[in-house]
Amino acid sequence: MVETIIEIRDDSEARQLFGKHDENLKKIENVCAVKTTFRDGNLKVSASEGNSLKKAEMVLNEFLIVLRKGGNFSLRDIEYALKNGRPDIRLHDIYLDRIEVCSKRVYITPRSEGQKQYIDAIRRHDIVFGIGPAGTGKTYLAMAMAVNALKKNIVSRIILTRPAVEAGESLGYLPGDIYEKVNPYLRPLYDALLDMVEPNMVKDYLDRGIIEVAPLAFMRGRTLNDSFIIMDEAQNSTPEQMKMFLTRLGFDSKTVITGDLTQSDLPKGRQSGLLNAKSLLENMQGVKFVGLKSSDVVRHELVQKIIEVYRKSAEDDNE
Repeated sequence: MVETIIEIRDDSEARQLFGKHDENLKKIENVCAVKTTFRDGNLKVSASEGNSLKKAEMVLNEFLIVLRKGGNFSLRDIEYALKNGRPDIRLHDIYLDRIEVCSKRVYITPRSEGQKQYIDAIRRHDIVFGIGPAGTGKTYLAMAMAVNALKKNIVSRIILTRPAVEAGESLGYLPGDIYEKVNPYLRPLYDALLDMVEPNMVKDYLDRGIIEVAPLAFMRGRTLNDSFIIMDEAQNSTPEQMKMFLTRLGFDSKTVITGDLTQSDLPKGRQSGLLNAKSLLENMQGVKFVGLKSSDVVRHELVQKIIEVYRKSAEDDNE
């Protein structure tokens, strides 16, 4: 039997670390096969073998750092750390990375190693491609970085766009003028925006052109200076549209292109502009491709499992 002692400063710190009804502590005990006892400010962790103890100790110490530096976490974060944490990953660097936004939420943080790599890439490169399955935060984190850049006056406007293509539908058959036709396609961008900027501010920014939400076709012929541009659902663009979009980038601008290569709604046999761009630009200096995986999914745990099932099914079909 091996054991270690972790010092806890006070009862408040203990409650936050252990979780509601000790759910965090119980999860660590079950996954790492350790036993814990807490008495007089000391958390004793014991195990039958060293590797289990080291993993439990690493997770507990990392989240103590998060708490002591003013961060927060949930049981989902504990589960991620237990499944994906390694000695070479500083988990507290992930959960203490704060992206300031313009709402009561105050700031947004990455929740996985892949998400941390993604936002770091956005900070360092002018063109970033975020590619991965649903729920990995591709669009949401890009929006957070755009709002942060606007808040800090790094850019003077945000431009949000996506191809107006969906499975089995045609714009021509939808009621209303062009803006009414494309609005449903752009709704996910509005949803992310409204989670980070107060509604009255969003309306004001839209009215003044500080934030613009438009279908991809409206980007043609423009040069976008001093802007943070996000292209969502890029797997539904054609190679021609992708080239058109990428060549809109002006001075002092940054663009993030997001998409899921497994979810293209283009006609069968038509190559995705996202896949084409990946093959042409992946090794170009100044352009960064970040691949997010099912382990980066931050939605319900069943979403992660569903993604894995479909991924394995697609691999079997290709064999």
